Amino acid sequence: MFILNKLEQDQTLLPRHQHILDLLELHGECGVEFLSRACQVSDMTIRRDLQKLADDGRVVRTHGGAARAEQVMFEFQFLQRAKSQQEEKNQIGLAASRLVKEGQSILLDSGTTTLALARHLRKHNRVTVITTSLPIAASLQQAPGVETLLLGGYVRHDSPDLVGALTESNLETLRADIAFVGADGIDLSGNVYNNSLNVARMLAKMAASAREVYVLADHTKLDRTALKQFGNVNKWTGLITDESAAPDHLSALRDAGVNVMQRMEEVATP
Repeated sequence: MFILNKLEQDQTLLPRHQHILDLLELHGECGVEFLSRACQVSDMTIRRDLQKLADDGRVVRTHGGAARAEQVMFEFQFLQRAKSQQEEKNQIGLAASRLVKEGQSILLDSGTTTLALARHLRKHNRVTVITTSLPIAASLQQAPGVETLLLGGYVRHDSPDLVGALTESNLETLRADIAFVGADGIDLSGNVYNNSLNVARMLAKMAASAREVYVLADHTKLDRTALKQFGNVNKWTGLITDESAAPDHLSALRDAGVNVMQRMEEVATP
């Protein structure tokens, strides 16, 4: 399936269909009754319109209505990443949270493992979290003991986080106690990789802005590479991974000078 660009959509859609798409863009998921009132047509007409738009790949039908296809795919992809290795990420996040002390400032990148860590930080007191992640900021919004600073920048098209020159410039003015960053791959020499050039550059600056740097990565990221290397764990404080990591991978990383923390008891409690 291909998605037409906006100019082509405007040329091929009926005015009412375009109005429906505009309403979905503004409100998110909309019900048939709401759309019929807004368009001043019957529910049956709206259902036919939604079916036509769904057939064209522009919307996804939901119970009682529809949502923009791009929005649904975006949210689905992020949720799928968050659910992948969910127990391992929770284990890593809990272990990492034990390193955070009252009064500290923490840098968190936009990965789903750092999101798991953020959820464990909700009960901390007098902690400042600095992040590029919209889900992390939302997760910590109601945490009474956590001040959350969301770095400025451009929202990525394929992920709910911020990147760009403004993000990097803001990072250069900050100094945090600890940075927790994820990785798309870590080879057995300790080199750390990300699939995005922009994100990799931002992660390197994030690591340079913190006194201590920990990489959070489940066992599926070990002995893997990705598009861009942005550092080596043996230059940083350590790697926190889960108990399913292969012993030979851990041995190779330790031989390369990486401080590997695998079990929660290996992570000091503040």
